[in-house]
Order: sequence, then structure tokens, then C-alpha cells
Amino acid sequence: MTMIDLKTQIRHVPDFPKAGILFYDITTLLQDPAGLRAAIDSIALPFHDQKIDLVVGIESRGFIFGAPVADRLGAGFAPVRKPGKLPAACVRESYALEYGTDALEIHEDAIKAGQRVLIVDDLLATGGTASAAAALVRLGGGEVVGCAFTIELAFLGGRARLAPLIVDSLISFA
Repeated sequence: MTMIDLKTQIRHVPDFPKAGILFYDITTLLQDPAGLRAAIDSIALPFHDQKIDLVVGIESRGFIFGAPVADRLGAGFAPVRKPGKLPAACVRESYALEYGTDALEIHEDAIKAGQRVLIVDDLLATGGTASAAAALVRLGGGEVVGCAFTIELAFLGGRARLAPLIVDSLISFA
């Protein structure tokens, strides 16, 4: 299955979650076994020789892709969540939104010093969420090897915000 085929499996939902927003819906891709397998394999492929110790998946669709990517890479998996969702002691990183701030948390023992970490999420937009996840990895003493996304909204400039990290995306919308 080609990336063009995968791109056609992304549903566009206008005016969600609010008027003027075009939402890129991955649920249609997830429903196709061949498409899902191809997406996961393709996300993992550029990182096979990078000696990844841990994949960090960003809530919540990053869990869908991150855990199987970790499996493909022979790595562990750690979730990054919104505040108050993880049961043990956490570290938190705040980040700016268009109209305010938000935060992410990870268990304080999720990252071991020196671990090589890949950050996975479904979508790269402005890069704020992935940048906050990278900060959490560094707080734990991990090395962010790169970030991998299913979809990149290139027109929002998130890749530049994550520089100099390796950023890989399967599908790009200009």
C-alpha cells in the first residue's frame, strides 16, 4: 500500500471541533486492516536501525500508533497524558496554545537516563504538543531520537518548531 493510498483513507470533516476547522480523521484508516498495518510498519521503518529503547505515545491517538510501533522496534512504550490521568507520581510540562496553555504529564519513572526515545503521535500541526513531550523525555534524562507522525499539516509549521529533531511523517497535507 502506497502513501497515496493511505492519504485517501483519511476522512476530512469540516467544522469540527468548531466552525472553520478542517479535521483530519484517522478512524477511516484504522478500520482498514491493510492500511493500519502499512501505517504502523511505515512509521517504524525509518527508526529500525536507531536503537530505540522506548516509544512515547501522546494521548490519545498516539497510543494507537505508538504501542505497535514500539513492538515493531523491540522497544518499550510509555504514555504521555493530559494532567490527572496517570496513577503514579508524574512530571508535567506546560505548553502554549493559540488561546491559552495546556499541559502533559508522564510518570516520573517512565524515562531512564540515557534511553533513546521515539515520540509518536497521529498528527503534527504546530508542534506544541510534541515539543512538550520532548521536554518531558529530556527531564527524565532520555535522548529524543526523533518524532514520527501519521499526518503532518505542513502549512502550520510544526516541523520547524521541532528542529533540530528528526521528524518523519507518512502523509503530508500542504
